[in-house]
Amino acid sequence: MEEEPPIYRLPHDTLHQIFSSLPLRQIILCRSLSKFFLHLLSTPSFLHLLSTSHLPLHLLALRHRHTPHTSHTSHTSLSLFDPDHKTWLHFPLDFLPFHSPLPVASSHGLLYLWAQPKPKPNTNTSQPDTTATKSLIACNPLMRTFRVLPHLGSAWSRHGAVLVDADHRVMVLTELAALYCHRTPKWLKFSSNLPSKPRSPLLINHSAFALCDVGSPWRSQWKLFSCNIAASPSPTWSRLDRHEWGDIFDVLKRPRLVRGHGNRILMVGGLKSSFALNAPCSTILVLRLDLDKLEWDEASRMPPEMFRAFRESTKYKVFGSGDRVCISAKRIGKLALWDRRAAEGDEWRWIDNLPGNGDGLYRGFVFEGRLNAVP
Repeated sequence: MEEEPPIYRLPHDTLHQIFSSLPLRQIILCRSLSKFFLHLLSTPSFLHLLSTSHLPLHLLALRHRHTPHTSHTSHTSLSLFDPDHKTWLHFPLDFLPFHSPLPVASSHGLLYLWAQPKPKPNTNTSQPDTTATKSLIACNPLMRTFRVLPHLGSAWSRHGAVLVDADHRVMVLTELAALYCHRTPKWLKFSSNLPSKPRSPLLINHSAFALCDVGSPWRSQWKLFSCNIAASPSPTWSRLDRHEWGDIFDVLKRPRLVRGHGNRILMVGGLKSSFALNAPCSTILVLRLDLDKLEWDEASRMPPEMFRAFRESTKYKVFGSGDRVCISAKRIGKLALWDRRAAEGDEWRWIDNLPGNGDGLYRGFVFEGRLNAVP
């Protein structure tokens, strides 16, 4: 009979102190060594110890493409990029008892995704089930735990943008209406009263923000709108503007919002060379709005040599959070990353070796890896 390894006989408190000295990445790997280590490194006492001594992993997650075939194409893992170690990671999602999980958002260690029930035995899976209702699920892929949020109609999964904040407030937003849920068994529904489809909406504390086009069919005019979702029972959207801002929204082409560090919003877009209707862009600009002072400043702009790859692009995607922003466009095959925390001279760099995505328009979000996040 094989003798038990000596490490198994050490007191758990001693083992907790030993493993707590490892980086979080190594702890995650050790949990997969055996059932013993999985249990040891998942106990409430160890997770509490980690929460006081380890910072979360800040990873860039890619969203699966939402195509007409998504409903019957099974994605079993989440692709993430680690900017600190410049490596790709893959977190399995096969622990979820659902079919075709579609990750859409993340906050404070939890991943939010749409998924539908697995097909019944002897069901033809080659054809999409258009009658199956998708559920919104919150999960921690590191701990392999999940929770199904209150039931939603199928239209919300097709047309709604999912917004989440650090306090696990969840909003599903469309052009006509919004649903809001905060640790309750039901959704609060209210009219969005927005002038057009909300673009790159954000949820920060008790407020939601979005860009809307209030211009004409031949010329866009972007404005910032906000909504205090704590204003029950019927929150309303209003334009957020100041005379001092001047033409801040007119200098950018296809502006998009990204949640910044603290109580700040980043706005990313092509810097127009003039106010002409089809003026070309000279670079991609990152502006920053301080929500406490309601003042804008310039955070950064893409270097000319990097912008050459985007010069001919008419459409691009922007995602990120805090001090990191990713930008993608068609036929480039890689992501442009702005990382304010990087060493001087390396704030803008390329992310290569991306998983195949066809048109090259990558969508995503920031995932904070935390072992102690509970759905």
